[in-house]
Amino acid sequence: MQLETVEALLAQGGLQPHFQPIADLAEGRSAAHEALIRTPAGCPWPHPDALFAAARDEGCLVALEIECVRLALQAWLRHRPPGRLFVNLSAQALVTALGQADLDLLLTRTEDEALGASGVVIELTEHERVRDIAALEAAVQRLRRHQVAIALDDFGDGRSSLRLWSELKPEFVKIDRYFVHQLPQHPEKLQTLRALIQIAQVFGSTLIAEGIETEDELHLVRDLGIRLGQGWLLGRPAPVPVPRALPAALAVIERKDLAVFPERRRTLQRRAAVPQVLREVAPVTPAVSNDELFQRFSVDDASHAIAIIDDQGRPLGLVSRTRFITQYAKPYFRELYGRQSCTVSANLTPRLLDIAADIDTLTGVLTSEDQRYLSEGVIIVEHGRYRGLGAGEDLVRAVTEARIEAARHANPLTLLPGNIPITQHIERLLDAGRDFVACYFDLNQFKPFNDLYGYWRGDEMILLTARTLTGQTDPRRDFVGHVGGDDFVVLFQSDDWEPRCRAILASFNAAAAQLYDEPERQAGGVMAEDRHGNLRFHPLTTLSVGAVRVSANPSLRPEDVANAAARAKRRAKMQGLGLHTDAT
Repeated sequence: MQLETVEALLAQGGLQPHFQPIADLAEGRSAAHEALIRTPAGCPWPHPDALFAAARDEGCLVALEIECVRLALQAWLRHRPPGRLFVNLSAQALVTALGQADLDLLLTRTEDEALGASGVVIELTEHERVRDIAALEAAVQRLRRHQVAIALDDFGDGRSSLRLWSELKPEFVKIDRYFVHQLPQHPEKLQTLRALIQIAQVFGSTLIAEGIETEDELHLVRDLGIRLGQGWLLGRPAPVPVPRALPAALAVIERKDLAVFPERRRTLQRRAAVPQVLREVAPVTPAVSNDELFQRFSVDDASHAIAIIDDQGRPLGLVSRTRFITQYAKPYFRELYGRQSCTVSANLTPRLLDIAADIDTLTGVLTSEDQRYLSEGVIIVEHGRYRGLGAGEDLVRAVTEARIEAARHANPLTLLPGNIPITQHIERLLDAGRDFVACYFDLNQFKPFNDLYGYWRGDEMILLTARTLTGQTDPRRDFVGHVGGDDFVVLFQSDDWEPRCRAILASFNAAAAQLYDEPERQAGGVMAEDRHGNLRFHPLTTLSVGAVRVSANPSLRPEDVANAAARAKRRAKMQGLGLHTDAT
């Protein structure tokens, strides 16, 4: 019979439940399965999305959802696999079904057939905004009396809300596949997942990462500590539940090496920085005279400047304390201008900074051609209205501190992770009890090269080092960091770390020679002063590395590893060895 409506399909039958595994990412077994529906061959709706859209248009969406649940439970009972069964229901369908007692009867019937309701998880699919949370909460409470668990589906796709998570406190929350897709290339997604892990701990929920399709995605999700995952790499929907994840996924789960987390670049530079330099200095209006302004400066020694604003709070000008006092002390100034408006002494084109401006904007102020901002400072506004002042010395300090802090997270030249991420990765390796090799790379004879050719070509040498290290290491297993200057650290989990190190040395030394001009390259070095001011010959720049094999040891600290690697590096340089190896 030709099907023309969803109601006809429901009456005739033919819908087939499939099951996609939800894997335990620590063990590889199937901890649960999600029930999905498939239409029969030749059906007008070949995909579930089209089927449910048609049911919504016909007004039989709730009936379709309930039928899918019923079929899934029946098929589950036939196979009787271990673990839980996740079945999908919209919030509207759940409330409606419980109001009609359909789902209640269905669950009771399955309990009679030896499927405990505690093995069922209702996965709330949020395809529209939940308008009546109170009714949904009542439905959830009723389910929990049957020991049925709740899961939120596709959290983070814009349909599920944090409020819903807080109100319902579901046992499971499925993270939308967007946050897992290409995770190794998007460090901001990694930070989002870390935040969701913390929220889950607050609410007592278990996270499930959806959409895991590549080995690198699985590796990162596993090492973030998310216990459950779902996706094509782990297992595809099939008519029969499966006991374990697919072999490719099991190979990742059984790996002992830790994933290298992607690092965000220049995160500190984009944060609003103006609030930390804000000084709340009371402004004046144009009605204030120069004599009155002088009295104000006399009693307020801390004010480096005072802003002039109109009756709407919008800045009109800025009076520098130093410039004003100098003018006021000139002969006849008080007699000629004392009673006039203070705008006479003001800079009527001051620099305005929005309260939301970031470090890059502050840097632009300091490096602009108009250096009055260093002495006068700037006016800070919010929505165009006066908020306070920023002194030049505060701007300099804020930019300097932010640059230093940013360099600790990511080197501004190479953009490789800095000291803090290096330390954090060492901590992860030590906490996990992993064996690894910490290698400290340093340039030999770099200072004479830098002195001879200047910082521009010196930066090229540093960038060459970074490219060589990243090109010869496995980004999935080996962590490359830039301590600063010409010092680099590689934390190897690759078993072939030693051949990689020797390849790094050979590749770098050959390429570094090409950065010299022909006369120095032919001579094999340069004549330059040493650290004591004596002129002597310095060979071409090469690379040394000190390696430390680190075995699982609960007493080791990150600084112990760093110090041991630094000692090995010094021995390599002192002994003229390209590679020197120690053990902790």
